[in-house]
Amino acid sequence: MNDLGKKSALITGGTKGIGYGIAEALLKEGVNVAITGRNLETAEEAAKMLNAHGNDSAQAIGLQADVRNFESQKKAVEAAIKQFGGLDVVIANAGLGHFGSVEDLSIEQWQETIDTNLTGPFFTLKAGLEQLKKNKGYYISISSLAGTNFFKGGSAYNASKFGLTGFSQAAMLDLRDYGIKISTIMPGSVSTHFNGNEPDEKDAWKIQKEDIGKLVVDLLKMNPRTLPSKIEVRPTTPPSK
Repeated sequence: MNDLGKKSALITGGTKGIGYGIAEALLKEGVNVAITGRNLETAEEAAKMLNAHGNDSAQAIGLQADVRNFESQKKAVEAAIKQFGGLDVVIANAGLGHFGSVEDLSIEQWQETIDTNLTGPFFTLKAGLEQLKKNKGYYISISSLAGTNFFKGGSAYNASKFGLTGFSQAAMLDLRDYGIKISTIMPGSVSTHFNGNEPDEKDAWKIQKEDIGKLVVDLLKMNPRTLPSKIEVRPTTPPSK
C-alpha cells in the first residue's frame, strides 16, 4: 500500500483519542475514512472536524456502531463499503477500562471490558473479513503494553488486552495466506481522554495521538514482504518515580 490515495479505512472508536489521531493521519495521505462511535451525533461531528482539517481528495464519515454487537458492526462496515466502494484497512481501536481489585470489580464491569476490548475486535475483523480478503487488506488492532505487563487493579483490562494481543497474532497466522496483513500496536501511556483524563501540558511526556497515527501510516506503507506483527510503543522519557 505504498500509495494510500483512494484507499479506504474503517476505524472503531474514532471520535477522539488514538482513533481520531489515526483518522487524521490517514486523511492527510488521501485515505477515505469511516469512524465509528456509539453515538451517531458525536461520530458525525468528529467527521465534520476531520474534514475541515483534512485532505480535499479524501473524505471522513461518521457512523454509529457498538463493537459489542456483531450486527451493529456489520452494518457499519456495509455503510463504509457503500460510501467508498470497498474497504482496504480495518482498525479495531474502540476500548475502555474498568480498574480495581477483583474483590470490588463488578460482573458488569468485567463483562463490558471483555466484550468491548476483546470480543469487539473479533467482531470488527469478522465483519470486514471478506473485503480484506478481496483487497489483500490490512487489519490493525490497538492493544496496550497492558497486554503483556500485568499490574495491580488491572485484572479485567489485563485480561482483555492480553487476549487481544493473542487473538491478533493468531489471526495474523490464520489469514496471511489470503494476503491480509495483521498487526497489533501496544502503546504505553498516551495523551488521551482515556479513563477520565483531560489532556493538557502535564501529558507532554506521553505518546501523542498523532504519533500513533504516523505509526499506522508507516505500517501501511511498509514493503509488502515485511510485516511488523507486534509493535510495543513507549514514551521515551517517562517521569521519574
